[in-house]
Amino acid sequence: MSLVDSAFEEHRPLLFTVAYRVLGSAADAEDAVQDTWLKWSSADRSQVADPRAYLARIVTNVALDRLRSAQARRETYVGPWLPEPILTSSAADDVAGAESVSVALMVLLESLSPLERAVFVLKEAFAFSYAEIAAAVDRSEESVRQAAHRARGNVQARRPRFHQSRAQQQAVTARFLAAAAGGDINELMEMLAPDVALWTDGGGKVRQAMRPVVGATHVATWMAGVSHRPYEGVHPSEMTAELVDINGAPGIVFRGAGRVMGTLTLVLDAAGRIETIHNVANPDKLADITRRSVHPLPVPGR
Repeated sequence: MSLVDSAFEEHRPLLFTVAYRVLGSAADAEDAVQDTWLKWSSADRSQVADPRAYLARIVTNVALDRLRSAQARRETYVGPWLPEPILTSSAADDVAGAESVSVALMVLLESLSPLERAVFVLKEAFAFSYAEIAAAVDRSEESVRQAAHRARGNVQARRPRFHQSRAQQQAVTARFLAAAAGGDINELMEMLAPDVALWTDGGGKVRQAMRPVVGATHVATWMAGVSHRPYEGVHPSEMTAELVDINGAPGIVFRGAGRVMGTLTLVLDAAGRIETIHNVANPDKLADITRRSVHPLPVPGR
């Protein structure tokens, strides 16, 4: 492997994670990394003192260009838009790293401008200095500081205020899966916060709710109902559900007819009740889950 290749491969994981956090799409992030490689391999690197910063600058600008076009497409997206889920390693991800890629945070980042999103990701997730970020996004340090301040304020005002332990998240997810699979409305009602919201992303490709389902009664009825009805030609009895690590937290992968049919992740409130459910079923967003090996998490009580 050449020095050019080794430098790029060393920083490839960083490039993917920057691009994914900016774009919310694993497929687009992979494309951004490939574009970065093309620019890197054809560049004059004789004056490159810091390959990490140089590559981060390339991938950030590539991701920003892709994000601007992606946001235009999302304006006409059918139904709620959720980020593409990715499988993560529960053993490798610390609390800060897991939170930085959580579905809840990725949804919040959608409210930021492309510049604010890039600055927030580079500063909060990767601890780049303001000078490094300014060079990466081709802005002054002062404008970067202002963008960081706006982004941080917007995210802090809307992000979940409470963080349950991983063990509790895993226990609640397993209990929710059992209750939903059994159509146990009473059990579901005990687990749901009164103002719980269910977001389902089918992208118009599969049958899903076109608007958020809000309220414990409505969500429990919805979940109990789908446990008994065929979905996309597959009966629930022919589906399997696995407890895995998705975007840094326990989640569920549903499979049937030889394919991944959807993912589900939960956000808990201070009392450990479920306040938000994110369900991704758009087949275009399940490629990363399908491609990577699934390592089921142990189910509490078994």
